[in-house]
Amino acid sequence: MKKNVRASMSDAQKFSRVKREAIYTGLALIGLIIFWLIAGFGTASLDVKIFHLPLWALLGSVGVWFFAIIISAVLSKILFRDMDLGGEDDGK
Repeated sequence: MKKNVRASMSDAQKFSRVKREAIYTGLALIGLIIFWLIAGFGTASLDVKIFHLPLWALLGSVGVWFFAIIISAVLSKILFRDMDLGGEDDGK
């Protein structure tokens, strides 16, 4: 049985990893807000309709959800790692 490498991380290493994940999550939120602004307000002047709805309405609502799902998938596959944060009540 292989030893869990993540369990041997120091508290400082765990904190550093959690901090990095939080920073990238914040950057993802900023990217999502920028996408929402461009998709919603940036396309408002276009006279494009999909299913009888203006393009800005679809991109500013449903498009943002799809973009958020993509960002979440990328973050979870590339950046986030499972690690044991430990605690006094572990194993109970």
